[in-house]
Amino acid sequence: MIYLTLFYEFLKIGLFAVGGGLATIPFLFDLTNKFDWFSKEELVSMIALSESTPGPLGINMATYAGFQGGGVLGGIIATVGLVMPAFFVIIFIGKFYEKFKDSSIIQSIFYGLRPAVSMMITVFIIKVCMVIVELTPDFNRLIISAGLFVCYLLLILRYKCHPIFFILLGAVMGILLKL
Repeated sequence: MIYLTLFYEFLKIGLFAVGGGLATIPFLFDLTNKFDWFSKEELVSMIALSESTPGPLGINMATYAGFQGGGVLGGIIATVGLVMPAFFVIIFIGKFYEKFKDSSIIQSIFYGLRPAVSMMITVFIIKVCMVIVELTPDFNRLIISAGLFVCYLLLILRYKCHPIFFILLGAVMGILLKL
């Protein structure tokens, strides 16, 4: 039964997480309330791990979450469930996009999807920040984390460094400051 549940839940995520891997995160937060596959704290670690490993974020997280819920087979089933809708949608879009790309209805659909995806990513950011605040054991560490966040934000806006730089910088700062 766990495998059917994993497939169904990740199939739903794959159908409605328009916008890529980051758009899957609000759905994963909802899974933490419905199932005991992983906690919110583990989800935050899962996001960090998925961002720092090769491959698409959503697929990495589906594989990890599925593994947590049902072992190796669970990871495979959750990944297939997540990817299956996109596979068929891309085939469908590829077949008809050229014919309808100038359609005002298609343009309107894309115009309406952009703010929805932005909102989903914003919700994810807020939820991750809330979990980080909950997980931070004392106020001093919270201030240090907030300061590092602001520094990283300013660096990325100013210098457009590669994401690997920030992953490595975050790891080094965590070791140096023993966060």
